[in-house]
Amino acid sequence: MKLLLDTHVAIWWINKYEKLSPRAKAMMLDREHSRYLSIASVWEIAIKVSLGKMPIFEGGVKAFLAEMRKNPITLLPIETRHVEMIETLPSIHRDPFDRLLIAAAKVEDMIILTADENIQRYDVPWIW
Repeated sequence: MKLLLDTHVAIWWINKYEKLSPRAKAMMLDREHSRYLSIASVWEIAIKVSLGKMPIFEGGVKAFLAEMRKNPITLLPIETRHVEMIETLPSIHRDPFDRLLIAAAKVEDMIILTADENIQRYDVPWIW
């Protein structure tokens, strides 16, 4: 199974499973699953760090990426076909990062690991 981590899931994973549901933690620990993190999530973290909204990463996005590299998590690039898929999504909510994750998951046949109820309202597989 290919899992696409929502940004908060990656952060909670780095923080030693803080706030992860038991099922999400089990999915992350199961080596049978491939785990991916979108560059969109890295971009989101960089923006939040620059605005002072994410003090948990001393060292900013570089520190976050260093932590991600310690785990078997593959960075998923943003591709034009992901962006094209965004046009077909219903307007359930306007968060551009979430919409890009949803589109990428649909295109790449991935399951989003997320606690975000807005993402869960889309026609995309998710687990929490």
